[in-house]
Amino acid sequence: MQIRLTKIFALALILGFAGGCADMAAVEKAQSTANAALAEAQAASGAANNAFTIASEAAYAASQAQADATAALECCNDNAARMDRMFEKAMVK
Repeated sequence: MQIRLTKIFALALILGFAGGCADMAAVEKAQSTANAALAEAQAASGAANNAFTIASEAAYAASQAQADATAALECCNDNAARMDRMFEKAMVK
């Protein structure tokens, strides 16, 4: 992202010089615009990194919930099997 912004700044600077209107104020304005764009890009990168961290934590929580649900299902199946055996013993008597 920074490379792209640098290229845009360089292109703007070249066009300014090629047009013959590149005075110091124009160069400073272009530098200011480039610095502002870079700051916004860095802020966006930080927000994207934060979103990635949150998504990773959510994926981990979902994985833990799946493991808990699987364990609960196994427990339920074990209880059902035990109840079936108890019923069969009661019917044999």
